[in-house]
Amino acid sequence: MVAPKGPGRMVRKTYEDGFGTPCLIAVEKDASGSAKEVVLALAKALGATKAGVIETTFTEETETDLFGEQVDLCGGCTELIKGSFDTLVAAGYQPEIAYFEVLHEMKLITDLIQAGGLEYMWKNVSDTAEYGGRTRGPRIITKDTRREMKKILKEIQSEKFAKEWIKECDGGMKKLSKMRKDDAELQIEAVGGKLRKMFKTA
Repeated sequence: MVAPKGPGRMVRKTYEDGFGTPCLIAVEKDASGSAKEVVLALAKALGATKAGVIETTFTEETETDLFGEQVDLCGGCTELIKGSFDTLVAAGYQPEIAYFEVLHEMKLITDLIQAGGLEYMWKNVSDTAEYGGRTRGPRIITKDTRREMKKILKEIQSEKFAKEWIKECDGGMKKLSKMRKDDAELQIEAVGGKLRKMFKTA
């Protein structure tokens, strides 16, 4: 397995710049006795060795990938944004202002974290943001939240999630289709759509 890590657009850009993108390699069964050499050669041909290659296993990559998607990258992040937006709007703040504060500015923070890590981000935001974030963040991601993360990881490791997903697919993805429909009708999506159109015409 050779798996470039990162969104497709970013992978293409770094490849075109002649640098490559970090890559994971894994050998499940080595019938030839030279599988690792072959997969490293493929990684080099992709330009990945210029950026870095990490050896893993199919199990590790699959389980950590699913965990990241469910807990923070996709699941946790979107629920946090929706909860923050709803809290501000319910308190009487303008939906447009709430959108900017809890969703639009998220990219600035994730860009800083990706560029230099968590502490780099803290050093590049205001002291007020740092103090508020460091003291209030643990009240959002609590011990109960961390316990739920462990439960989700166990569901992945035990194949409970895989069986659930297969059942969902075999059943015509009715639950997923409903969630897509419901979320598409959220206020934050309507507000965001209007604001993004303004950016494009500005």
